[in-house]
Amino acid sequence: MPIRDWPATERPRERLLASGAAVLSDAELLAIFLRTGVPGQSAVSLARTLLGRFGGLQALFAATAAEVCAARGLGPAKYAQLQAVLELARRVLAEHAAAKDTLASPAAVRDYLRLTLAARPHEVFLALMLDAQNRLIAAEELFRGTLTQTSVYPREVVKQALAHNAAAVIFAHNHPSGVAEPSRADEMLTQALKSALALVEVRVHDHLIVAGTSVVSLAERGLI
Repeated sequence: MPIRDWPATERPRERLLASGAAVLSDAELLAIFLRTGVPGQSAVSLARTLLGRFGGLQALFAATAAEVCAARGLGPAKYAQLQAVLELARRVLAEHAAAKDTLASPAAVRDYLRLTLAARPHEVFLALMLDAQNRLIAAEELFRGTLTQTSVYPREVVKQALAHNAAAVIFAHNHPSGVAEPSRADEMLTQALKSALALVEVRVHDHLIVAGTSVVSLAERGLI
């Protein structure tokens, strides 16, 4: 049965307008995004099928253009819309971090890093450049590596920090393996970067490791 024939109290769009987006399931939210279903499936039914096929919202948003376009009910236009939604969410969180003391809003920083790093198939090393009030100046992707290793050069990190006139930095990188636990190499790298940046009076507040929905802080572990 098409959604338009459902009782008004059960239609996702009407429920959102009446009670807010938080009350909707993942499938209902995706159905609003899809707008229409396909022959034999309502938008909600199609959304459930897609979530099952991809394994959830995170995997759907992380899918390649080819993977999205191969799914029934999607295509290049929907892929572009998905990427636009994802980028809008990143920018909202980045604006939030830039407007406030970043250290006072760790949840926003973690959400931003999950959106930015969690789905990457390769290791990425990111630096959040902060001003003297700990507000975000810029988020710089400094290095990329393979699935298991990335080469990070302290000299280049110092150069970028000085270029942004940063007073402090927060480092982050992802573990595509899905395990967020810091390795001994992560600890050694953090100390090397901290020592290099101390020479130019730039503080290292934290180094966060992202794996899926998990984010581990080396500062909280007492490793900085």
